[in-house]
Parts: sequence; C-alpha cells; structure tokens
Amino acid sequence: MKVVKMNAKRIAFVNAARMLFGESKDSITRPEIQAVLEENEGMTFPQWVVGQQFRTETRGMYHLPLENGRFDLIDPEVSNTLSAADSAKVYEVAATSVAMAPKAIEVLEEQESYVPEKFVGYVTWGNYNVVRDVVKSGIFYPIFITGMSGNGKTLMVKEVAARTKREFVRANITIETDEDDLIGGFRLINGETVWHDGPVLMAMKRGAILLLDEIDLASNKIMCLQPILEGSSIYVKKIGKWVHPTPGFNVIATANTKGQGSDDGRFIGTNVMNESFLERFPVTIEQTYPTNKIEEKILVNELAKNDKVDGEFVGNLIKWADVIRKTFADGGVDEIISTRRLVHIIGAYSIFDNKMKAIEMCVARFDSETKDSFLDLYTKVDAGVSVDDIMSESTETEEDDEEEIDF
Repeated sequence: MKVVKMNAKRIAFVNAARMLFGESKDSITRPEIQAVLEENEGMTFPQWVVGQQFRTETRGMYHLPLENGRFDLIDPEVSNTLSAADSAKVYEVAATSVAMAPKAIEVLEEQESYVPEKFVGYVTWGNYNVVRDVVKSGIFYPIFITGMSGNGKTLMVKEVAARTKREFVRANITIETDEDDLIGGFRLINGETVWHDGPVLMAMKRGAILLLDEIDLASNKIMCLQPILEGSSIYVKKIGKWVHPTPGFNVIATANTKGQGSDDGRFIGTNVMNESFLERFPVTIEQTYPTNKIEEKILVNELAKNDKVDGEFVGNLIKWADVIRKTFADGGVDEIISTRRLVHIIGAYSIFDNKMKAIEMCVARFDSETKDSFLDLYTKVDAGVSVDDIMSESTETEEDDEEEIDF
C-alpha cells in the first residue's frame, strides 16, 4: 500500500479517468491518459502519473491513485476489509499476475521517451544549423530535404532531435505506404480488435519531430497527410475522434529527388509527386556531400570508435572519393562513392585490418568493370599519384574512348 500527496488537479484527473473507464480503474496507460484529456478540454497532461513511483510491473502501465492518494493493484473496496499483512499478500499475488499476463498488449503502448540517443562522433556540417533552428523555434514549419543517397540527411535530422532533446518518430515510406500505416488502424491482438496509432498520430500527440523518410517513394496515398502538413487537426473517422497537434510537432521529409521522379534512373521507384502536396513544404533544403575537410573528420571519428588512428588511409579515401565524384559530375562514370560508403569502408577496415580488402568488399556492389576501375584508382592514390595527374589521365582516356572510362 502506497500513499502520495494529492492536490486539486490530481484529484480532478483521477476522477475524470474513473468517470471514463469505471470506478474500479486502478491502472492507466498513455493512450488512456490521452483519451481522458480529449474528453476533458483544458486539462493538462498529468506528468506526475507517469513518474517512477507510479510505474507497474507492466511496461507503459501506471498506477492510478485514489482521491486520498493511496494506490496499489487491488480493489480498494477489498483492501479496506483486509489487515495490513493480508493486503501485502494480495498485492504480491496481484503483481505476480500482472507480470505473468500476456505481453502482446505492449505492442499498443508507447515508449517512455522517443528522444533518440546522440550519435557518437557526429560532425555538424551543412544544413544542420538550419534544421536545428527550425526545430528549436517550436514553430510548425515542414521541411523537405533532398540530396544524393548516403549524404547524411536522415542522420542529420535524428541528431538535431537528440541534441535538442526533442522526441523523434520516423516513418519509412514505400510505394505500399497508405493511410492505415501512417495514421493508424485496428490490429488483432489476442483475438481482439484494438486501435493502434500510426507514427503520424503518435508524433502529433507527443509534439514530436515526424520524419517521413524517402518520401518520394510514396504513391498518391500519401495525400492523406495534406491537412497535417498545414498544421491542422485531423479527424480520424475510423474511431470518430479529432486529434490535435501538440505544440512542438513538426514534419521533416527526406528524399533523393525533388518529387519529380528520377530521369537518369538512379533512384528507381521514386515517383512524380502531387504538386499541391509538395507546396505544403515551405522550404526545400538541398543536401550535398560534405567538404573534404568535414568528411575527413567524419572518418577519423569513425576510426576512433574502434581505437584506430590512420590519417594516411583517411586522406587517401577522401582523395579517391573526390576524384570519383568529380568524374561522376562530368559524366565519366555512372556510380559514385557516398559518405556512407566511406564509413562502411572504415567499418570493414576496423574488422579485417586490411585496407584493400575493406575497399574491395565495399565496392563489390557495383558491376565488375566499375569495381575494377575504382580499385585501380585507389592503388594509384595509395601510390602517391597526385589528384591532378589522375584527373588528367582520366580526361585523356575519355577522349581516346568516349564510350568507356577506365581509371
């Protein structure tokens, strides 16, 4: 048996909860708390009830005290007829029963916090400050971030959330994504049909940052987000309730294109998006690859995670990737080395302690001709051939054979 101090606001909340769920209600979940708030306009979120002292054995479920501040897992009417010793026994049995109960219901419960962990060794660069300033402002201001694959778009948004201590909900978009995936739907749990909020409603209710990742893969079913991108409340017709955005809620989308499809075929599956949908994003941020200096810091930090230091290898990788990117920009090669792939190479090197093996394994995803060209290029960089000489050689090769380039 435990007792907590009660004031007018706390008593008002517990009375409202029991009015909605019944007088015997002795525990409550976050979705149930939200339901109480929706039924009682003006009532603020009872942060006290989700504190450490009210947690039960079941994740996401909290004790609901009586008006006098007492709370436990047994029926209050029964507890009044028991001695202190008997009450302790009943409480122990009840707690054991909860611990042994089916855990499927946990699928419906939200986490305590969606604030992501900081990425060890993250280097701030590019548009980080822009995204951070929007998030810190608390103003609803959707952002569309576009750029080549592997240049840190998603990680940047997540890191902004981590460093500003903002909750972060990520929804990965595909051609199959529909309203049920985003807004929510009914799920069959232990033979019962139960409503489950999707990532959009979850972010709206919590005032979180909603990341719509790879949004240009979506079909026209994404249009269900139109009112949400306007900062409006949404009526969920399946459950007959309005959901209002909590202050701080914002939407950030990432994509490899600007919603106009991929003409060169590099990003197969991307679609031409509805113009009215794209217009709901006030700004578009174009994310490029980091500068050589920034990329060097990124790779040095990745090596440091595994207690390795190899400045020469990092420098050669940067030169190697730079030549490939310049050649790609000039149309001389069809593939590119992203920052993410350089990090993959550092990871492989940390495991196998073999530079060429690490590079070979990480470029094996390309066709044989491209793979061999990239490997040959690295051997030249490693041998000390200057970037200018390599670029000059590449230009001469291209002039000799316009249909093929061989580093």
